[in-house]
Amino acid sequence: MKLSTLKKHIESIESIHFQLPDGHSVPSHYHVTEVGMIQKNFIDCGGTIREEKVVNFQLWYSDDVDHSLQPKKLLDIINLSEEKLGLGDFEIEVEYQAGTIGKYGLSFDGQNFLLTNKMTDCLAPDKCVPNLEKPKVNLSDLIANTNSCTPGGGCC
Repeated sequence: MKLSTLKKHIESIESIHFQLPDGHSVPSHYHVTEVGMIQKNFIDCGGTIREEKVVNFQLWYSDDVDHSLQPKKLLDIINLSEEKLGLGDFEIEVEYQAGTIGKYGLSFDGQNFLLTNKMTDCLAPDKCVPNLEKPKVNLSDLIANTNSCTPGGGCC
C-alpha cells in the first residue's frame, strides 16, 4: 500500500486497528513511534545496482493501556512527516516487535490494517539461478539412420 492510499483509508475510519498475519491484533494501545523514509542502495546477485525507497512506520506499545492513536492524530503525524522529511508516495513498510523486530507490508480489509508478510526473492534469476531443467532431446535424433552400421548388420 502506498502512503496516499493509507491516508485515504485513515480519513474514512473512526478507529485504527492493526492485525498481524497470524490473525492476532496489535494491542489497541499501540503508538506509532516513527514515520520516516528508508532508502536502500544495493547490488543484486546478478550485479545490477538497485535502489529501494519505502515509507516506514514503527508500531510500539507499552503498559500505558489508557491511550490509543486516533485517526486524526496519525494523519497529523503523516502530514508533518511529509512536510519536514519530504516523504514521497512510496510503499509502506511497518516495523513491529513480536519477539524480534519484523518488517511487514500493509493492506486494508475495509476495517483493519493488515500487516502482511514480506518475502525475499532473487532479483536476477536469469543470471544466478542454475538451470535445473534437463535438456530436451527428440528421440528421432537419437535413432541411427539407415546408412549406419547396426549390430548384426555385417558392416563391421
